[in-house]
Order: sequence, then C-alpha cells, then structure tokens
Amino acid sequence: MRLQTLFGGFALLLAVLMLASCEDGNRPVPYSEVDVAPPLVEPAQSNVNTSNPTLTVANNFEVSPGDALTLVWSDEFDGASLDPQTWFFETGDGSQYGIPGWGNNELEYYLPDNAQLVDGKLTITAREEQIGAFKYTSARINTRDRFAVRYGRIEARMRLPGGQGIWPAFWMLGQDSPYGNWPASGEIDIMEAVNLGGAGGNTVLGTIHYGTSFPSDYEFSGESYLVPSDATADFHTYAVEWDATEIRWYVDDVMYAMRNSWYSTGDFPAPFDVPFYLIFNVAVGGNLPGSPNATTTFPVTMEVDWVRVYSGEP
Repeated sequence: MRLQTLFGGFALLLAVLMLASCEDGNRPVPYSEVDVAPPLVEPAQSNVNTSNPTLTVANNFEVSPGDALTLVWSDEFDGASLDPQTWFFETGDGSQYGIPGWGNNELEYYLPDNAQLVDGKLTITAREEQIGAFKYTSARINTRDRFAVRYGRIEARMRLPGGQGIWPAFWMLGQDSPYGNWPASGEIDIMEAVNLGGAGGNTVLGTIHYGTSFPSDYEFSGESYLVPSDATADFHTYAVEWDATEIRWYVDDVMYAMRNSWYSTGDFPAPFDVPFYLIFNVAVGGNLPGSPNATTTFPVTMEVDWVRVYSGEP
C-alpha cells in the first residue's frame, strides 16, 4: 500500500499478480479453522496497558492443518468512538513524514472526522470536498505504539468501497522499523483493492513488500483473488496467517496465496520476524488506481465489522 512508484498503474500490477495466482478450481483448502463462535474478549481499551501503551502479542504461531485457533485480541467497534489508546489517526497528505501524497501520488487529505463508529462498525469515508489544495478527504488509522502482533492469524470482516480511483486497504508495517526504512522493515498487505466495480472488477490483492533499500533493492510478491460475490455489496473476511517461515492469505477461509521467500538487511526470516501494527485506510487516486473520473460517485465508505487476532497456541 505504502509505495507503488515502480508500477505503472493497476493494470500492470494486477496482471503480474494474476500470473502468479492459482486457478479457481485449484484453490487450496483452509489451512486452519477459526471457531464459528469465537470466545468474547473485553473491549479493546481494556487490552491496553496504559502504563506501557504498546500491547504486543508475540504468538509462537505454529499450526497444523485443521487446528483450531484461539482469539487473543479484537476490536468489535461496538463503542461510541474509536479508542485513542488503541487507534491513532494519521492526518494530512504525508508531507509531515517526508512522503507527500503518501509516497504514491495520492490525492486525499486525511481527517479524523472521516472515520466513525456507526451501528457497531468502523466506517472510513472518502469524500469529494475541498481542503486547501486537496479535492478529496478520507481517513487512515493505525495501532502503532498501541498494539502490535508478531505471528498469528490477523483478519477483518469488511465491505469495500468501489469506483475509479478508490483504493481501500487493510495492511501492516513493522512497529519499530528495526531493519531500516521502507521496504527494509517490510510491509504485509492483508487486503487491498482498486477500482472495484470498474477496471478492478471484483479482485482483491494480497502482497508483501521487502528488500534492503528503495528504489535500488526493492521487491514485492503477491497474488490476486477474484471474490466470488460483490465485494462492494457484501461483507467478506480478509485474513493472513503468519508464522516464522510462511505467510498465507485468505478470503472467507479460502487460502489463495502463500509466500515463504523474502529478504532484508537481516537474516531470514527478517523483516517478517518482528511485531507489526495494523492499518486501515481508503486512499483516493495514486499510482496504483489512477485518479477518479466522471464515473466515480462520492462519498464512498469502507465498513469494518470487526478486526481479530488469533494465536495457534493451545
């Protein structure tokens, strides 16, 4: 999600990923099983140690096919507003981090008001409205310095926005960037999609980004998945299972991708051997989707019913 400057738009990236994808008839079965009725946990704010505000779940995640998983953290979004001890609002256009346009030539300006809790769901809404030099607003939230996880199953039940130039994402970055600046400390895109309902069809992407430096030594590896029913009309569960040697991607418990080869400035399995934090956002425009056009209808909203983290430990 963070940087796509090597790619000339969605068509190229999607074509590359689809070449690596399995045929629908050969999709692997789910590797593990999540309880249909997972145990309830306390609201997210009670999971945060306020005297040491980074809660890290460092799972010794190693499961065999068919193993049941244990819920260790969640946010069900049942409160009146997002808990500031769990979620941080990233605002602006990325200039304050030295990456104007968020490193992707994106067109939106992020505002806290564009992320709300409504009827037990997180909503992130992209709007066509003028803020200074920016024609669009949206929201981007993360759990950096509040919650991080190393290994486990990380999933969210989501309904995605569509339209030309619309780029929803659920992804992760390294909590402390121990191996250096992006991409050396890695990126895991659990789900991203662009131009749904148009040029993007009904396809979502799962990707990792890694290397030692950008742009001289940078790689990405991932696959695409054609969601069986409308990703903009229906809720689907998007997940990764991540352990010390492998990352697996799922949609509605169908595993569609697996990766077990990458590199960084440290020894394998670096950079994917340290805690990562969670990110939700809806970008507008940028190198991957291109700009909105006359067919794009605003506002558009991404809904997240819940986000959950599981351990494979008994």
